[in-house]
Amino acid sequence: MPKNIVQLNNRFIQDENQRRRYLEEERRKKNRFMGWVLILVILLFILPTYNLVQSYQTLLQKEKQLTELEQQYKDLEKSQKEEAALAARLKNSDYAAKYARARYQYSKEGEVIYTIPNLLP
Repeated sequence: MPKNIVQLNNRFIQDENQRRRYLEEERRKKNRFMGWVLILVILLFILPTYNLVQSYQTLLQKEKQLTELEQQYKDLEKSQKEEAALAARLKNSDYAAKYARARYQYSKEGEVIYTIPNLLP
């Protein structure tokens, strides 16, 4: 047998209902405010994080460029040393004559020249 429960509708019950609605509305306002604060904090963390990632990518590019430039420097230094050594050897007149004969196929009268690839410095 179901019993019917009747709620009293007196001044105290009305005041309590009104107070509960007021507290619930205040809680909603507080939650809404905290939601906006949370969104603002997230945005404030996203912007510096984006800048940090972008700076890190730039740093990686610069490091890669630095290694490439160091390798180019080593290659240029090596070729410069080779050129300097060749210039020093070309100061010797006998070597210069042999080099010109081999490189540019100069010959003395009656000589036959046979070229061998990759023989010259």
